[in-house]
This record gives sequence, structure tokens and C-alpha cells, in this order.
Amino acid sequence: MNYFRKNSGTGSNKQASTPLRMKIILGIIFILFATLIGQLAYLQLAYGSRFKSEVQKSDSTVVSSQVPRGVMYDAKGRVLVGNKANNAITYTKGASTSSEQIYKISNALSNYIKITNEKPTEQQEIEYYLADPEVSKRELAKLPASQKSQKLEQAQITQNVENQVRKEHIKLNSKQKTAALIFNKISGAYTLSTIYIKNKDLTNKEIAEVGEHLSELPGVGIGTDWQRSYPNGSSIQSIIGSVSTEKSGLPSDNLQYYLTQGYSRNDRVGTSYLEEEYEPLLKGTKSTSEVTTKGSGDIQQTKTVYKGQAGASLMLTIDAKYQKEVQSTLKRVYNNALSAGAARYSNGAYAIAMNPKTGALLAIAGLSHDPKKNKTTENALGAINQSFVMGSVVKGATVSGGLINKVITPTNNTLPDTAIYLPGSSVKKSVYPIGTFGSLDAETALEVSSNIYMMHLAMNWVKAKYVPKTYINMPNDSFEILRRNFNMFGLGQKTGVDLPGEVSGIQGKSFNSKGQILSGSVLDLAYGNYDAYTPIQLVQYVSTIANGGYRMQPYVVQSVGKTSSDGKKIYINYNKTPNVQQQIPWTQDELNVVRQGFWRVVHGTNGWGTAHPLKNVKPSISGKTGTAQTFYYDPDNPNRKNPPELINATFVGYAPSNNPKLAIAVVFPGLDPDMEGTYTLQVAKEMVQDYFKLHK
Repeated sequence: MNYFRKNSGTGSNKQASTPLRMKIILGIIFILFATLIGQLAYLQLAYGSRFKSEVQKSDSTVVSSQVPRGVMYDAKGRVLVGNKANNAITYTKGASTSSEQIYKISNALSNYIKITNEKPTEQQEIEYYLADPEVSKRELAKLPASQKSQKLEQAQITQNVENQVRKEHIKLNSKQKTAALIFNKISGAYTLSTIYIKNKDLTNKEIAEVGEHLSELPGVGIGTDWQRSYPNGSSIQSIIGSVSTEKSGLPSDNLQYYLTQGYSRNDRVGTSYLEEEYEPLLKGTKSTSEVTTKGSGDIQQTKTVYKGQAGASLMLTIDAKYQKEVQSTLKRVYNNALSAGAARYSNGAYAIAMNPKTGALLAIAGLSHDPKKNKTTENALGAINQSFVMGSVVKGATVSGGLINKVITPTNNTLPDTAIYLPGSSVKKSVYPIGTFGSLDAETALEVSSNIYMMHLAMNWVKAKYVPKTYINMPNDSFEILRRNFNMFGLGQKTGVDLPGEVSGIQGKSFNSKGQILSGSVLDLAYGNYDAYTPIQLVQYVSTIANGGYRMQPYVVQSVGKTSSDGKKIYINYNKTPNVQQQIPWTQDELNVVRQGFWRVVHGTNGWGTAHPLKNVKPSISGKTGTAQTFYYDPDNPNRKNPPELINATFVGYAPSNNPKLAIAVVFPGLDPDMEGTYTLQVAKEMVQDYFKLHK
């Protein structure tokens, strides 16, 4: 009994202490709340205005804008590519611009401007349509419960709404379509970046109306945009290249590079040829502005800090008038070849002119032809990125190598003109009948374009062992010996021209699958019927002969400078210095052998001379013709049996013969061998005559 009384007493004490503890805890909580309320009241009364100003205070950010790209001039100071200033409606996006605000601005701006050169896509129309809160709410209500369940992600619900609107086939009027385009442009803009809403065909009325309502259009402004213009025609554009649009922005393949260089994603950059090669100079220095924003994110003020610096000006070595003449001549003669059926399977034609003493390129013309569609387009840069087996035009390098390596000498260079008979293959000979000549000296061999002479010279040079119809033994380094010689003249390697995309040519195989040297191909290489070269390599090669042995680096940009603000003067900061890449180690007597041979190709009296139609051209031309066997390749039928047999027709030359100021190369690949004609000589003739007519 005492035990139960004790426990009972203890229980009554605990029950008595509980209310006291609760009172203590509640008291503490009350005191804390009272302290918090007091502190909030104190802060509100003492610092309220200060906090309010902090929220409303503005913030400044520096933003940049593009400046006009550099101008390009021809050798005579004519503008090849400039900038056309266009009035533009701009928009600078605030830090916290909502979709609803963009919708309102787009609708308001569409009252004053029209965009007719673009059409919104279906997706853009839907996004604009749903930007109206009332419309979005109404369309959401139409969805079945399963498509707007809280279990779905918001992106999926949005997609469901868009799919529903797509099925409704909404129709926007012209004003709404303009608003949809504006909405899309602004929505895609980066915060505090300035974009062009309309920068083409902006009328004075549109400018005036937008200007009157700028206070109602936050972020909208009136500015100037620049677009590339070609006052001397667009034919030179295939050399100059192109610039990306604001819409396409930075090229995706070089995106990270440009971003690290300070570009914005929608900046316009050079995407090909000179525009790309000289992008760092042409882009200029961006202007900078200080954009002040309110605490709400709206733009309060924009102030120009630095006007920027327009891109550098480039003066090219190309004469616009001569370029136009060469391109016109090439096109006319090539069309004649097409009409005659001679170029049915041809893939184009190329012509290039160079100052042999400096390396300055004077004209680069090219055509690309699609035999399937029978369509011809301009392709001047094919002269640096297309390779062809060039034929006998390279024989000047073969003879030079024989002289330099003392295989022949200026006074002892006669070789037998007997055809080459290799075991298991057809006879290797020249164009003229076997037995026409018993022997030939180097000058005559060049004049009549003897393949036999070049093959005998090559065999002596590499010390081959040869027994007609029995065997031929070529040292394993034979290809290396001949190619090293051709490389001295620039054949088979990049010239280093200041244009992107140059190729080095195509080198044929040296050995078969068993590791045996292809002896017959060594002989083919000697007279230009094996490796493939580019037209620009040909003109560098013939220039080396023309100037006495200096392989000059070709170039297109002569100088870099700055155009005055009125556009009338150019202040030159840099001039290109001609660059000698290699000097040919021949004597004057050795050089004279080759030059005499080239002169006789045009002016000789032998009936097998190959360029006599140029004999009466003034000033005097020296040069070399060439043909090389090729075949038509059908990309749709690569394994086609018995493809048409064709020839590549070529010519290299220089004028005047005694003091060369012009070197040229002409290439007509893929001609019908029965209809070769004199197409390359026709182009060469007019290239020389037109140049000296313009440069008296």
C-alpha cells in the first residue's frame, strides 16, 4: 500500500510542473516576436527611404556595337567592296524584359513599320500568338486534363498548347506577321545587346513615325547599319569572299574561337577568301556605350563612350578593269567550246595573271561547269584549290633540272628522239609520228613538245638502266629526284598565296602494292602526265623562268591602310614586300636554253611548233603549251565502264619576251581530244593584249 501511495504522489508533482514550463516557453517566444517586430519597425522608420532608394537605384553596363568593315580597293584605287549605310530600327533588350512586354512592343512597333522581305515561320507565328496572356489562358483551358496535369513538366504543357494551336491553323494578317517577326527578333536577343529590327528598305515615313513614338517604345531606337556593296560589279566577289549576316551570326565551326576573341554570337564576320583571311583587320574596333538600367531592369539611358574605329582598308594587286576583261574572255571562249561540243564533259576553265617580278596577282578568273546540269558558274578561287594533270607546260622545269644537274649543258644537250618501248606496255612516244626526228636539242624539244626527249633526259638524270622491249630499272629515289626539281619552281606545293583554301596538288603513287617503283610513271612525270598541279602553281613556275630564276610568293593584298572619313583618301600603314621563296641555281646560259625554247614555241618555224597562232601578238609572247590525258568521272556512276577519254589543255607564257612584265597560265580541263582547238591560246592572246592596252 505504501508503494502505491508513493507512486501516486510522484505523478501529481509532474502534472503540477507542466503548466509552469509551458508558460516559460511561451514567454520566451513572445519576447522574441516582440523583439523582431520592434526591430522591423525600427528599420522601417529609420532606414525605409534608404532601402527604397537601394531598390530603385540604377546600374550601369558597358555594351559594344559593330562598326563598318574595312573597304577594299583595286590596284588603281577603285572601290571593289565598300559599305552602304542604311537607316535602321534598333532594339536594345533590357535586363528583365518579359515575354508580355516584348509582345506589347512588337504590336506597337508593327503600327509604324512593315517587314516584307521576310516571312515568319509557323512556329514563330504560334509563339507570337501565345504571347498574349489572354490567348494563352484560353488555349490552355481547351486542353484535356491529361495534357495539363500537374504531373507534367511545364515544357511539355507548353508543347501541348502549341500543338493544339498548330491544329487550329491560325491566320495572321500582314500587320500581325510583322509583329511576329519583331517578337522573334527581340526574343532571341541577348540581354543589353542591340539588334536590328529592320535594316533594309526603311522608308522616311517609317523613320519619322517611329521617331515620334520612341517614348512609347522602350528599348527601340533609330540607328545605322552597314552592308557590303560592290560598285565595280560582283564578279570579283569570288575572290573577295562573303560576310555572314546578322541572322546567321558567327560560323558554327569556329564559334568558340570567335567568342574567345570578343565577338558576339550575332556579329557579322568574313566567312570566305579575303573577307575571312583578313578578318582581324577588316572588322575594326567596336564602339562602346554605357547602358544605365533601373532597378526594375528597364533601360534608363544609353551613352556613347567610344565611337569605335572602322576596319582597315585593303588595296589589292588586282586591277578591276583587267579582272573584268579576263573573266569576260574566259567565259566567252569557254562558252564557244561548250557550243562546239568540245567541253561537254569539262568541269570548268581557269586563267590567272601575275607580275613575274613581284608575285603580285593581276587577275584571277575561273569557271566551274556541271556536265550533268550543263550549268556554268564563276569560280575564280578554283585557280588555287583545283588540281589538274597539266601536261607539257612543265617541260621547262624538266629541261631546267637537266641543265642544273649537268645531265645536259647549254652546248651539249642533244638526245636521241627514239620512242621508249617498255616490256608489257604500249609504246611511249610524242604526238608526232615515230621517226620524225632522229635527235633533238633542248630548244627544239621544247618547241615541238617532245615527250621522248624528256623521257630520255629523265632516264639519264636518275641513271636508269634500259633495254628497249626487255627491261627498265629505275632507282627507288627517281620520283623524289624529279619532284624535288619541280618543287623548286613551285610545282606540287602550296605557293603561300594570301587566300585561304589553297591546296598543294595531287601526287601520284610511286610504288605498286609489291613495293616496286612504277618506272613507266617516272617517265610520265618527266613530261607532265602524272602529278596534278594548280593553276596558281603554273603561273608561279612560269614567272620563275620569266624573271630569271626567282620563285616569287604570289599575293593579292598590296597594302593596308585607313580610309579618311570623307572616303576620298587612303592613308597607307603597311606595304607588301615581294618575297623570294627560292632562287634557281642556274647560270645565265642555262636559263637562255629554256627561254629560247619558250620563244620558239611561239615564234619558231618548225611545223610541229605548238603555239604559232600567237606569233603576231604584240608585245611578243614566249610560252609553252600542254595536253594531258584524263577521263570523265561521273559522281553518280563512279564505276562507269569505258568513261569518255578527255584531255586537259594548258598554256603558260610571259610577255614581253625580252623583259617580262606579265606572266599567265590558262587551263581548260576535260576537253574532247578530237576538238581541242586553240581555246587556251585564244584566252592567252586576249589576256596579253588587254593587259598592255590598259597599262601602256
